[in-house]
Amino acid sequence: MAPQPCSLDPVALTAWRWAPFLEHAVEALQPFEPGAYPIDAEFLRRDGFTGSKAKPTAVTTATWACRTAKLRQVRAACVEAGSSASVLNFVANPSCNFDLPFFGADLVTLPSGHLIALDLQPALKTDQQHTAIVWERLLPIWDHWQQLLPSGGPIPTEAEPYFSPGFLWTRLPLGSEGDALIKNAVFPAFEAYLELYLQLVEQAQPVSEDRRQELLAGQRRYVAYRAEKDPARGMLGRFHGPEWTEAYIHGVLFDL
Repeated sequence: MAPQPCSLDPVALTAWRWAPFLEHAVEALQPFEPGAYPIDAEFLRRDGFTGSKAKPTAVTTATWACRTAKLRQVRAACVEAGSSASVLNFVANPSCNFDLPFFGADLVTLPSGHLIALDLQPALKTDQQHTAIVWERLLPIWDHWQQLLPSGGPIPTEAEPYFSPGFLWTRLPLGSEGDALIKNAVFPAFEAYLELYLQLVEQAQPVSEDRRQELLAGQRRYVAYRAEKDPARGMLGRFHGPEWTEAYIHGVLFDL
């Protein structure tokens, strides 16, 4: 069964800033023979409006998802709301049968600018067996691209266990300067992070049952934290209402 497509319509997808990133990720996953990941129809696409009654802006939130032999769930949350917001939240959730980090990409355009975050996020940050092989390959990639991008600033102390030292985090201005950095630095950084992640996936070997339970516990902590602190909650709540938003966050985005 083929994965569900991101169900943004062609007009919205053409206007959607982050379409090339999702298209690249979907193509990069093909050698892993992705299959469909079940998502209820009400979450595949949700349309609404934001702004004033006099000048409403159409909003579309759509979801793409798949799974592979080593990745429990790979999913993309796609939001297009004109000048109000354009978002791609792309996360790969590994199977706990393999000692792998999460892949996370947040690509967000708001009226105040672009917020960009890329990382290979640990399930067990203090566990050298889990992190050492990842970080020694990730840090040179992070160092190269972070030099070309302004820092996004500090992250909350409570968030530190869920991010690696290779967390690429930047804020960019709207306009030509930001567009140039997205094209010349953010997109190739996204390619490099994803390429490394998929190399790790390809090389991963099954773990013991004891190790599986350790990884599962770490993954559950990560998913619970992400669901509780999801920064998109307020935006999605304004667009689609709090009830749908909570069901989407807990039942689709962070469903472990």
